[in-house]
Amino acid sequence: MQYAFQKALKQETFSAVLEMQLCTNLVATCVTVVGFFINGGWRVLSNEMLGFEKGKVLYLMTLIWTAITWQVSFVGSIGLIHMVSSLFANVISTLALPIVPIFAVVFFHDEMDGVKVVAMLIAVWGFLSYIYQHYLDDSRQKKDRRTELL
Repeated sequence: MQYAFQKALKQETFSAVLEMQLCTNLVATCVTVVGFFINGGWRVLSNEMLGFEKGKVLYLMTLIWTAITWQVSFVGSIGLIHMVSSLFANVISTLALPIVPIFAVVFFHDEMDGVKVVAMLIAVWGFLSYIYQHYLDDSRQKKDRRTELL
C-alpha cells in the first residue's frame, strides 16, 4: 500500500486514500460475490439465517455491522499507512488481534480456549518486539547524534 502511494498514485491526499480503499474493496467484493454464487452459497443463506439462534434481524444486523466495522478498520489502516508507515499500520493491526477474542468472551460469552490464548500472546509479543526495536533504534540514533556533536 505504501509503495502504491509513493510510486503509482504519486499523491498522498485523503481523496487518494479513499480512492484506494474504494477500488480494493470493490475488487474484493466482486470476487467474493462471484465465488459465493459459483459455490452455491446463496442457496443455503436463508437456512443459515433461520438457524441463527438470535433471529433474522440480529443475523442481518451482525452482517451489516461487521461490514461497517471492517470498512472503518480498512480506512484507518490505510490512513495509518498514509500518515506513518505500512509497518506501523501492521503493528497496530497486530495489537488489535488480542482485543477481538476478549470482546467475544465478554459480549458474546464465547469460550476462551488454548488457541485464542496462544494467538493473543503471540500478538502481544509481536507488539512488544516492535516497541523494543523502536526503543533500540531511537537509543542508537541518540548515541550517534551525541558522538557527532563531540
